[in-house]
Amino acid sequence: MRRWQVQVGTDAGLEQYRQDFYQKTDSQLYSGTCFRTEEGQPCYLVLLLTLQPVHEAKSAVVIFLPFTLAFSLALSVVFALLYSKRITKPLSDISRTTERMRALDKSAACKVETMDEIGVLSENINILYRSLLATIEDIQRESTRASEAETAKIDFLRAASHELKTPVTALCGMLDNMIMGIGRYRDWEAYLPVCQEMAGRFGGMIQEILDASRLNFSFAGEPSEQVRLQAFLEKLLPPWLLIAKSKGILVETDFRNDFSVQFPVSAMEKVVNNVISNGVKYTDSNGMVRIYLAHRRMVVENECTPLRPEDLDHIFEPFYRPDFSRSRNGAGENPDGGNGLGLYIASKILTTLSYRFEFAPFQYP
Repeated sequence: MRRWQVQVGTDAGLEQYRQDFYQKTDSQLYSGTCFRTEEGQPCYLVLLLTLQPVHEAKSAVVIFLPFTLAFSLALSVVFALLYSKRITKPLSDISRTTERMRALDKSAACKVETMDEIGVLSENINILYRSLLATIEDIQRESTRASEAETAKIDFLRAASHELKTPVTALCGMLDNMIMGIGRYRDWEAYLPVCQEMAGRFGGMIQEILDASRLNFSFAGEPSEQVRLQAFLEKLLPPWLLIAKSKGILVETDFRNDFSVQFPVSAMEKVVNNVISNGVKYTDSNGMVRIYLAHRRMVVENECTPLRPEDLDHIFEPFYRPDFSRSRNGAGENPDGGNGLGLYIASKILTTLSYRFEFAPFQYP
């Protein structure tokens, strides 16, 4: 290829001539230019390049290209396998762990080793599974509690029917004897008031049974109040002080360690009344009942005939009374005045409110 270029200069009226040329063969490359100086002497500038390195590089590339492609493909496959393994292994672990979770294995937990999407997914699965286990445990506890409450209610009704059977039979026997005029019951005017009194006690006993049967339910419908125990006890004590005084029993109180507690007032009134009633009823004549507050506890102590260990094991059962209080007179009366429901009602209420309590022998000084 030839290219001629003529350049006309204006400096000192001189003209410059330039001739460029370019030629390429299989093995060489020629490139140059011809020009004249200001004195008119011709000058040549020639560039000679050999193409052998290019051909050698091309041949090398052609020879190594398949190996390069093969190596690149193998390297890509290896990296693809490693990456897929890194991705699929956590997913496989999650799959195996969820199988254990489906079987409710409490020790099952997804491993959280990274903070990427898989790590977040594993943590969310763990949180969801812990929540599920907690819900299942709550349902199981509620189911067990409901089953126990149903069993206790059935046992209570059986005990109540048995407890009512004896006095009702006695009352019916008295009425039959009065109707038929047998023996001393011919004097029906003297025994009708006795029957009326017995019927009144039956009504009170039935009311206690109904109150006890309702204790299987919570006190969610009754609001809790913050109460100072001293004021609370002083409000409930006057009737029991009169009863104790009529029996020659001294009641000693000590509320210096007063404190406040939050509870449903009406429910706790039943507890305190039943406990104080038990203390007053079973205190020996000219004995003492001591009611005091200490270490955030309410304590009721009374002087009485010590209970046997086997009696203490059953003291909170419905209608249970120690042997010395089980006797009844001819009219079906219990001379000690107990129906065996007071401590049962108190224990049921305190258990429902999750309060700790105990009934223990105490050597009074």
